Amino acid sequence: MATVGGMCVRTVTSISRCLRQSIHQRATWNGLQHRRLCTTNSDTKSNKEGTEKPDAENSNDDPQKVIENLKADGEKLKTEAKDFKDVSWWSKLSLSGKTLFQRGSNDDNNWKDKYMRALAETENVRQRMTKQVSDVRLFGIQGFCKDLLEVADILQQATQSVPEKELQENKHLRDLYDGLVMTEAQLQKVFLKHGLEQIIPQKGDKFDPHFHEALFQVPAEDPSMASNVATVEKLGYKLHERTLRPALVGVFKS
Repeated sequence: MATVGGMCVRTVTSISRCLRQSIHQRATWNGLQHRRLCTTNSDTKSNKEGTEKPDAENSNDDPQKVIENLKADGEKLKTEAKDFKDVSWWSKLSLSGKTLFQRGSNDDNNWKDKYMRALAETENVRQRMTKQVSDVRLFGIQGFCKDLLEVADILQQATQSVPEKELQENKHLRDLYDGLVMTEAQLQKVFLKHGLEQIIPQKGDKFDPHFHEALFQVPAEDPSMASNVATVEKLGYKLHERTLRPALVGVFKS
């Protein structure tokens, strides 16, 4: 393509140069004709007067030589114009231009597709990272909460295991019991502060596998209570709607 463009530029330059030379030579020829006419008139006058003056300028420019130069330039112009109008040059140039244009269009489409894919991937990564950061903020204490659930269970069992009759008769035991109850209540407040809630199913509630875990079945007195919660063995807990420990329950037989 570079060779074709270079040939075209050189051809146009050569044609322009030849045209300038032709115009200059034509002007020179016209000047010679004018001077010849003037010389003829001068010679006529000199012959009449008996005197003759030589023309120094005509001795330097030969009209025949100027004509030959003009003919040679004309033939050169014809040859270069024929080469310039050759169809093969223009067809090659056009084909090369179309090829480069198509290649450029394909490259643009490929880069655009790669850019859109990279943009989508970056957005997906950003969303995943945002969700992971949010999960870390919400569930970063999940392991710690699971360990504290055993403490809450022990406190609950301790308060439930004391007989009411003993509490009324023994003042010291009553004070100890009240202290355990207040400790358990304060622990539940701390749990709620950090998003940890109890799962407390009631008898007759519909069994939910997301929050309940069935340990055994009991006979159902009412057929409509089949597969519902019959009894609660251990409370469950959830952290920001994520179940840490399902409630352990017994269900009615279907």
